[in-house]
Amino acid sequence: MRLSDILPSGDNDGIGNLWDASQVADDFGPLPAGNYTCHIIDGKLEQSRRGTPGYKLTFKVLEPSDYAGRLLWLDCWLTAAAMPGTKRDLGKLGVQSLHQLENPLPRFFRVRVRVVVRKDDDGTERNQVKSFEVVSFDQELPDPFAPADDFEPSPSDKTGGDATPAAGG
Repeated sequence: MRLSDILPSGDNDGIGNLWDASQVADDFGPLPAGNYTCHIIDGKLEQSRRGTPGYKLTFKVLEPSDYAGRLLWLDCWLTAAAMPGTKRDLGKLGVQSLHQLENPLPRFFRVRVRVVVRKDDDGTERNQVKSFEVVSFDQELPDPFAPADDFEPSPSDKTGGDATPAAGG
């Protein structure tokens, strides 16, 4: 495939100028230590590189807004040493038996997550979820394209405008 196949006709100069003028974005570093409001957006069975069985929770930051959209993870290991903590954490989400981990988690748990910054042996800093608590359960995420609460439809919107009535009506 060529650029001319995907760019609007005659836009090669515009995208070329944009490419030349754009600065390279910084990589994301770890989030600052603190508390974040998140949705749990995924929970799935996993296996570490060394073969340790576990269950990974994925959190998507909602607040503070400066970090909205960023992701955090918590590994709940299915080992004898880790099982008490795993049962504590997954129990907060209603998981009472191991077999429930084969089913998708209900969406959307709103949680308060406590995050710390951990330094690995090589000096690399990364986030670690220390704890979380369920704040609420959102039955449905708000539609980002829905009209604002103060939206007032026009008179034609209220009456159906000049829409054709349904067949038989």
